[in-house]
Amino acid sequence: MELGLAVLTFALVALILLLGFGLASGGNKNVIGRRLEAIDRGVGRSAGGGSPQLKLLRDEVMSSMPKFNRLLLRASWAGRLRRFTAQAGLNILPGKLILWSAVLGLGLYVILPYFYPNIIVAAIVGILGAVGPTIYVAFKRTSRLRAFEKTFPEAVDLLGRAVRAGHAFTTGLEMVSTELPEPVAGEFKLVFDEQSFGLPLRDALTNLAERVPIVDVRFFVTALLIHKETGGNLAALLDDLSAVIRDRFRLLRDVRVRTAQGRLTAGILIALPPAMILLLRTVNPDYVNLLFTDPIGPYLLGAAALLQVVGSVVLWKVVNIQV
Repeated sequence: MELGLAVLTFALVALILLLGFGLASGGNKNVIGRRLEAIDRGVGRSAGGGSPQLKLLRDEVMSSMPKFNRLLLRASWAGRLRRFTAQAGLNILPGKLILWSAVLGLGLYVILPYFYPNIIVAAIVGILGAVGPTIYVAFKRTSRLRAFEKTFPEAVDLLGRAVRAGHAFTTGLEMVSTELPEPVAGEFKLVFDEQSFGLPLRDALTNLAERVPIVDVRFFVTALLIHKETGGNLAALLDDLSAVIRDRFRLLRDVRVRTAQGRLTAGILIALPPAMILLLRTVNPDYVNLLFTDPIGPYLLGAAALLQVVGSVVLWKVVNIQV
C-alpha cells in the first residue's frame, strides 16, 4: 500500500514538473497572427476557406508545445476556449491555461495529504484548484465586457458625429480607437486594421460581433450591414442606435435597484454555510470536528459543497435579470 502511494506521488510530481516546464517555455500570441487569423475568417466566409499559410499561423496560437498544439487542434472546444481567453483580454494561450489548471489541481492534490490526510478532501480541493484559473479568466472576461458595454454608447455617438462632419466611416473607426479608452479603443482599432489590411468591412464588423458577444454590438453590426445594403442617413441611424442603447442601460439600472434586496439575500444565503462552519470551528471545535474525523464526514462535506454550488448558481440566476 505504501509502495503504491509512493509510486503515485512520484508520478504526480513528475507530471507537475513536466507541466511546469511547458508553462515556462510558453510564448505570447503574435499580433500579426491575430490579424491574419481575422483575414482568414473573412476569406473563409467569402470563398469557403483560406490559404494554408494563414491557417498555419492561426493554428500555432493554440499552444507553444508542438505535440500539445496538435492535440488541441483536434478538439472542437479548443477554438471556443481561445475565444474565451481573448474576450477576457488576457494574452494567454489556451494550452497554457490548461497547463496552469492541471498544475494547480495536481499540486494541491499531492500536497494537501501531508497536512490533512484525507483523500476525499484532497480530491475536492484539487478540483477547486483546477477550475481556479478558468474562474479567474471568466471574471476578467465579465469585467472587460462590462467596461466595453459601458463605453460603447460613446463610441456610437463619436461615429455619428464623425459621419455628420463629413468623414468616412472608416475614419470614424480610427477616431474611436484613438479617442476612447480600452477595451473599446482596442476592439475598434482591430476593426480598422482588419479593413485596412484588405478584409471587407462586412467581415471586419462580423468579427467584432464574434469577439464581443454583447447584444448592443450585434444591434450595431446588424444596423450597419442593413444600411450598407439599403442606404440611408447613417448619422441618424447611429444617433437612434445610441439612444436605444442608453435607454436599455436606464432600464437595466432600474431593474438592478428593484432587485437589490434579492441579490443581497442571495449573497447572504450563499455565504452563510461556510461562514457558520468557520465560526463553529472557532467557538466550539469539538462540535464541528466530527465532520472531519468521522469516516463519513468527508462524504457529507463533499455532498454539501456540491449542493452549495448548485444552489448558488440557481439562486444567482434568479436574482440576476437580463435586460
